[in-house]
Amino acid sequence: MASIATDKAHAFAEELADDGSASGVELELASDQIAEPFDPDEIKVTTRTMTVDLLMGRLADGVLKLQPDFQRKAGIWNNVKQSRLIESLVLRIPLPSFYVSEDDEEEWEVVDGVQRLTAISRFVQPQSDHQALRLTGLEYLKGDFDGCSFEDLPPRLSRRIRETEFTFHVIESNTPPSVRFNIFARINTGGMPLTHQELRHALVPGKARDILKQWAESESFQKAVDHGVKPDRMADREMVLRYFAFWNMPTPESYSRRDFGEFLMDAMKDMNKLRRDEVDEACETFESAMRVAREVFGRYAFRKKYSTSETWRKPINRALFESVAVNIAKMTEEQQRRLVRRRKEARTAFVQLMNEQDFESAVSVGTGDPPKVKLRFARVRRMLKNVLRA
Repeated sequence: MASIATDKAHAFAEELADDGSASGVELELASDQIAEPFDPDEIKVTTRTMTVDLLMGRLADGVLKLQPDFQRKAGIWNNVKQSRLIESLVLRIPLPSFYVSEDDEEEWEVVDGVQRLTAISRFVQPQSDHQALRLTGLEYLKGDFDGCSFEDLPPRLSRRIRETEFTFHVIESNTPPSVRFNIFARINTGGMPLTHQELRHALVPGKARDILKQWAESESFQKAVDHGVKPDRMADREMVLRYFAFWNMPTPESYSRRDFGEFLMDAMKDMNKLRRDEVDEACETFESAMRVAREVFGRYAFRKKYSTSETWRKPINRALFESVAVNIAKMTEEQQRRLVRRRKEARTAFVQLMNEQDFESAVSVGTGDPPKVKLRFARVRRMLKNVLRA
């Protein structure tokens, strides 16, 4: 039977995947789409104007959250770029609006504008001398102001900065999470648009953030993906979350959600509810699945492979990751050991599975569609069972 890799449609899909794999993870087509139209009455957005002084007060009180970890993953601006933003304030050049999500305690999580607010806080109200921003690389105010701190500015200029007003669009707490997520996804069109996982990270506070970070940085995960998933835009945490979301279900084949993004947000909320012992158990199961996957499939784990002689490695595939990892995680220890012993047979069986047209489609296009979710989990489970019985 001719390999699907020679099919023109598949070649086109691979070309797109290569274009989108800067994170080390294959691009998915038509995934994470809105399943239903919004009810306009559910969208609660207010617009507020705040001065820099008021913003610094909210930061000091802990009710305006910049999320340092989230900010780091999005890519921190360098000192020159931050200094030029301060220069814009001095020159009274208007800045774009900010977008925040409000919780029940009226605290704000910044989703769009983290870098700008970080620059302002570093200059006006630094947490330490080491963190303080001193102006550098200015374009219009260079000379007299290079190397200046906020205290070094003439009173009229420091006052001009403190009294600068910004526009904030506030997504209110009574707006449903799925609606809030998609609102931010729609308005998220800046120079560095947030990924879906970065949005989920911003909108779902709690210990799930730390758990996902810990699992994604674990040695077992890093070895399983052969250090091939970059953490910069939280692609690694999204993969871990997708694993947990399906592992946490009675059976993945019972998945029937129409909105895959909402499904993942709910999974983060479920993770927030875990007791300490449940977190430890889930982590142990996850790490065991990672170790077995690495031992069985080696450097090609969670990657498409259409021939046993194929040596070029494709990017990590999210749908393969979750379906293979979860099926391994649900095995007994004895079954996992037997699978490792039969690794050669497992690799051959996987190649055969990838050459099944419907399975290949289920891990490439619209991977959040219930029929495709059910198909790929069922086929992987059948493949592994056949290997164990052989």
